Amino acid sequence: MPLKDLPPDAQPREKLLARGPGALVDAELLALLLRTGIQGKGVLMLAQELLAPPPLGFGGIAGLLHTTADGLRRIKGLGPAKRAEIVAVLELSRRALAQQLQEREVLTAPEAVKHFLQLHLAAKAHEVFAVMFLDAQHRLLAMEEMFKGSLTQTSIYPREVVLRALHHQAAAVVLAHNHPSGSVQPSRADESLTQTLKSALGLVDVRVLDHVIVGPGVSLSMAEKGLL
Repeated sequence: MPLKDLPPDAQPREKLLARGPGALVDAELLALLLRTGIQGKGVLMLAQELLAPPPLGFGGIAGLLHTTADGLRRIKGLGPAKRAEIVAVLELSRRALAQQLQEREVLTAPEAVKHFLQLHLAAKAHEVFAVMFLDAQHRLLAMEEMFKGSLTQTSIYPREVVLRALHHQAAAVVLAHNHPSGSVQPSRADESLTQTLKSALGLVDVRVLDHVIVGPGVSLSMAEKGLL
């Protein structure tokens, strides 16, 4: 049923304005963003299909927000305008979290750090090693994706990480990489790499606060697990 044919108090926009965004289910919020459906499929049905479990959909709001513009191409009815709107929401989320971490001490916002890294790394099909560079108050200065590899391994050069830390005049870092396989359990290689980087950065008085491993919809803090 088209949105205009729903009773006024059941239409997502009117419901949001009258009762607040918390009154809307995920599909209704997404329908507001999409605005229109396609021939033979209303916008609510299109939204529900996008949120459906894989392979039909992306597995809920988190899965949708962790996808890419290319990933959205496979959905019939999502033209360039709709894909751009969804990707724009994702980018706004990244920037909002980045601003929060630039204004707050990272150690006081561990969940925000995980969400920030999820939005940056979780959807990537290959392994990416990233570093969050922090100032003396442990606020975010910059985040750089420094190395890319295959699905199973990547080559990390400690010297390059040290040089970038000096470039940003960082006092501390949070290391991060993704596991496209979905498992976020650290391997022996992950633990060894962490200690190598910790030693290299320690020579220039830069602390390693954490190493976060990211998978689709999940993340693990090595600091929280006592592995630093």
